[in-house]
Amino acid sequence: MQSKFLTLLAGAALSLGLASAASAADMAARPYTKAPAPIAVAMYNWSGFYVGVNGGGGWSRKCWDINSLFGVAVVPSVAEGCHDASGGTVGGQVGYRWQTNAWVFGLEAQGNWADFNGSNVSLVFPLASNRSKIDAFGLFTGQVGYAFNNMLLYVKGGAAVTNDKYDGFTTATNVVFDRASETRWGAVVGVGGEFGITSNVSIAVEYNHLFMGHRDIAFTAVPVAFASRTDRIRQDVDMVTARLNYKFGGPVVAKY
Repeated sequence: MQSKFLTLLAGAALSLGLASAASAADMAARPYTKAPAPIAVAMYNWSGFYVGVNGGGGWSRKCWDINSLFGVAVVPSVAEGCHDASGGTVGGQVGYRWQTNAWVFGLEAQGNWADFNGSNVSLVFPLASNRSKIDAFGLFTGQVGYAFNNMLLYVKGGAAVTNDKYDGFTTATNVVFDRASETRWGAVVGVGGEFGITSNVSIAVEYNHLFMGHRDIAFTAVPVAFASRTDRIRQDVDMVTARLNYKFGGPVVAKY
């Protein structure tokens, strides 16, 4: 009886194994899954010509040393004092940039109207005061920047020019007794950060420092014109401006 039971059990196991093997053979092959296509990431392109406007404020530090009075040399020269000439500015810029990987290089010309003015009482002649004004300036610079997609950080440097006006006036009555003017050349360095809003429009904030050196400025008396004095005037300028640029061309580049 036991032997017959074992024979039946073995037969059932064999039948189950054969059925499982047949079922496995009938299963369809595993389907092939295609790898996903690479996704294009839009990269901002800073290359191209651009034009823009800017506005902000600045201040110019001026120190005066008199070294001639009515044609007679003052040796050594005597300090008349210093003042900060500050105010607002507005202007425009035009330039071109080209981008290599994340590095961005550029050239730019900028021209601004300005109203940086200030004065101080003369340390030599307390009844008189000296006044100065910058009414325009220009910057001609090269740029090197590094782009984080549509965010650009850059440094700049080059030549600067200012249009300066000076006068002496009586402290009590504000009556001008002599004046002078000049166009002064110097150097500029600056830093900025620019953000691309669209592929063509960007906004920026920029700081510039102008190294304008010192010059001997000859004053002419008014209302009767004659040489009144010569002052050596030292000048530096600092400015902070907000900028809006429009770039021509330079579409967004796809990076995989």
